[in-house]
Amino acid sequence: QNARVPTKLNFEYGDYDDKLWDQDSKKDVYNKWDPSSPRSAKNFNPFETFKGNSPDASGIFPGEGRYKDPIRGDVGYASMLAEKADLEEREANPKAGSEPGCAGCKN
Repeated sequence: QNARVPTKLNFEYGDYDDKLWDQDSKKDVYNKWDPSSPRSAKNFNPFETFKGNSPDASGIFPGEGRYKDPIRGDVGYASMLAEKADLEEREANPKAGSEPGCAGCKN
């Protein structure tokens, strides 16, 4: 007897799929990220890199299936300085449980 196995054909994209994927969007996703929960399109660190690449708005990296080139915001010197300050703040105060290898990380 052949039994059908249910499969999930619909991929759930992230909250900012097909929307502007700028620093504010990434900070919103980061604030919602729970490192102790499994990584998904709705639960990932948007600032994590993998093989030198950043993820799209659904946490997918270039070269992986379903990767979509995100809609990027304008980048100027002032915004780059603000992003650098945000990076330094995140590095100085990492989320609890966000060590490499945690459930919510790619690495």
